[in-house]
Amino acid sequence: MSVHVKNLMKYKDLLLELIKKDIKLKYHNSYLGVLWSLVNPLLLMLILTVVFQELFKRSIPNFPVYVLTGRIIYSFFSEATNFSLDSIRVNKALIRKVYVPKYFFPISRVCSSFITNFLSIITVFSVMLVTGMKVSWLSFLIVLPLLLLLITSAGIGLILSAVNVFFRDIKHLYGVVLIFLMYTTPIFYPVEIIPEKYLKIIEWNPLFPILRMFRDVLLNNQLPQSVDLTTAVVEAVVFLMAGLLIFYKTQDRFILHL
Repeated sequence: MSVHVKNLMKYKDLLLELIKKDIKLKYHNSYLGVLWSLVNPLLLMLILTVVFQELFKRSIPNFPVYVLTGRIIYSFFSEATNFSLDSIRVNKALIRKVYVPKYFFPISRVCSSFITNFLSIITVFSVMLVTGMKVSWLSFLIVLPLLLLLITSAGIGLILSAVNVFFRDIKHLYGVVLIFLMYTTPIFYPVEIIPEKYLKIIEWNPLFPILRMFRDVLLNNQLPQSVDLTTAVVEAVVFLMAGLLIFYKTQDRFILHL
């Protein structure tokens, strides 16, 4: 472990440059640039609010903010993991020429997505103030679910980037998985409508406890439920350890398949 830490410190400047490059790549030739991180979730919130508010407004108070928080959590996870999936393959020329810690490529993409999506939090607080919602000190505890989401995404990103080197169909398969996760995550519908027999299964969706924690501190002004915190921490650790293990076990064979 100490070797990996020393390696990280030695090449930390390279990791920062990769993160900067990924952010520039995302907004290349874009007129609004990083402002899309503020505008995009706001536009999606407006669309989903118009479509679903009449259906759920009685069971979901502050529906626009409810939808916005769901979209931000899902959008970051979807973008970060999808972005990291191709990270090894698109950098194959660099990997063949010089030594670079290979895990830097998926990690840099997860971190760059986290930075750009973190700006969306400004939109959340703006909408809360406009709609007259209370912003308390508990609201700033959103850093906890966001940190767990970052760790979970990094672990899954490592797994996907490694598997994609050997099994290229994973990109298409993962698209189906993301659709499943989107509809099993209560982005625009209340948790109460989920039948009890399915709820226990859906709660293992890695986004489910994180989103509920996010809404507890932001919308309900209360501490996260212990069951959500425990589940999210366990899943984050499991995914990260699995990602590191799979990546390190397979990285020496990447060059044979690139």
